[in-house]
Amino acid sequence: MINISHLSYSFGSKEILHDISMTIEAGTFHAILGPNGCGKTTLLRCISNLLPVEKGQIAINNRNVQDYGARMLARQIALVPQRPAFDIEFSAFETVLMGRNPYQRHLQNESQQDWDIVEKCMKQTNTWHLRLAMPSQMSGGELQRVMIARALAQQTPILLLDEPTSNLDIAHQFEIMELLRDINHNEHKTILIVVHDLNLALHYCPDSVLLYDRSLLFQGPTTEALNHDRILTAFGVQAKNIDGYLKFER
Repeated sequence: MINISHLSYSFGSKEILHDISMTIEAGTFHAILGPNGCGKTTLLRCISNLLPVEKGQIAINNRNVQDYGARMLARQIALVPQRPAFDIEFSAFETVLMGRNPYQRHLQNESQQDWDIVEKCMKQTNTWHLRLAMPSQMSGGELQRVMIARALAQQTPILLLDEPTSNLDIAHQFEIMELLRDINHNEHKTILIVVHDLNLALHYCPDSVLLYDRSLLFQGPTTEALNHDRILTAFGVQAKNIDGYLKFER
């Protein structure tokens, strides 16, 4: 469970999030929605304690995230960033193996159990055949699945993803969303995912957090988050739900 109470965050003099309070129940699958610049990525980074909370509080299982050590928090939350950094090239296998770092002691070598978990996670994400590939040898969709495999290797109850479908073709978008839906259903992980495509959110995420003007506009079922009035307020466009798909117009 994630409890957020009166969270505000600013970059310099610019406030990004203002007085946000909500509870994310364990095992739920939430899309984080909202127009550009509304604070979606900042919210994920605050939850994962990459950005220290300035005002308010974020708690994981009733414990403030700032009270967790880095290693212990990494056993609770895995984050798949929007733009993975590969300053030094590692193979896909080595990249996924990094997900086991929170369970290894200083200077300890990986165990057979670590290797087995990596293999399982790579097979789960259909990346085992890429285990020797370097980032430059993989497509965007393949890289994204490798990063999800690394997050799964952390074996955390909470999975945060920042636009994992951006810059992917429609087939790979469906593949990623179906994978996450299966993980949520079969492993009961709590998943929060930043999504720009409202139809993807509508079809794959049962619940949503809708941000607007630095604040929480709505939290609850995605079908209610994406009704005509809230879409008009948050995105400034008209929307009609036609046979389960949103059609937009000015």
